[in-house]
Amino acid sequence: MRAVQITRFGGPEVLDVVDLPDPTPGEGQQLYRVSAAGVNYADTHQVEDSYLAKQQLPLVPGAEFVGRPAGGGDRVVGLLLGGGGYADTVVHDPRTTWALPEGVTDEQALALVLQGTTAWHLLRTSTHLAAGESVVVMAGAGGVGTLAIQLAKRWGAARVIATASSPEKRELAEELGADATVDPALADDDPKAFTAALREANGGARVDVVLEMTGGTVFDGALSALAPFGRIAAYGMASRQAASAVAPASLMGTSRAVVGFWLAHCTARPEMLDEAMTDLLSLTAAGDLRPVIGGRYPMTAVREAHQDLRSRRSTGKLVLDPAR
Repeated sequence: MRAVQITRFGGPEVLDVVDLPDPTPGEGQQLYRVSAAGVNYADTHQVEDSYLAKQQLPLVPGAEFVGRPAGGGDRVVGLLLGGGGYADTVVHDPRTTWALPEGVTDEQALALVLQGTTAWHLLRTSTHLAAGESVVVMAGAGGVGTLAIQLAKRWGAARVIATASSPEKRELAEELGADATVDPALADDDPKAFTAALREANGGARVDVVLEMTGGTVFDGALSALAPFGRIAAYGMASRQAASAVAPASLMGTSRAVVGFWLAHCTARPEMLDEAMTDLLSLTAAGDLRPVIGGRYPMTAVREAHQDLRSRRSTGKLVLDPAR
């Protein structure tokens, strides 16, 4: 098979396209021929071994694929939390694959399977968004953010505030339903300025829910913007900088909550993935949810895809084409 493999940890330069033996299905597994593979920001952590789970070399990165069983059958999208997605052939347990409705493209499906289910569970499971609450979506032009904006509005958020690093990205977030946008660079020098900007975007009031994946001073500023009974859900650390320590007494004194989320824990409860994917695929097929596609890269351009992610040049979902 043709795949992207790393034999040393580092940046995009360690991603090599190679020929490997086809994988052999184990008990309960199926061989799939891949038509498209998803690229996520978490993959950049996986490649440098800074991910939540420690990685073992050699490694084929990637957590998502669209394809068909090698012997023929329906097109499916699959979630591969153990890696192996950057390839033209994968082995996988069919339990975490989902048949794709007509009208849902490969790229749309890949936008839903990891980033869509993350957005769904951040709002439904982690923060328990209630109608009438305000929501801050960090990286509103990214894969999770573009879907979280739409879902929050659909589920009754009174006001959605998105952060994005350029005027073009802020414009996209507003097109998707954000009521206001904020430049996260305000937090670089002073988290208090970022806190003030979030409150100003919310009409002067503190915010109820924050979906946070940046870390560092962005997390610090967002936490300070929370209203009593507000919740901040941390699901990434794109800045690669740790936030300040949070003291339990400060949470008690303000009635705020800090929640962590990692989609890997949903795999132990497959019904959680099924519920989210059923909803997301149905909304997309009906045209009620718009996955934003950031680009389809040849597999030979995988380094460029990672560079675009890390430099914040991309918007929406990035996809690899294993046939190119």
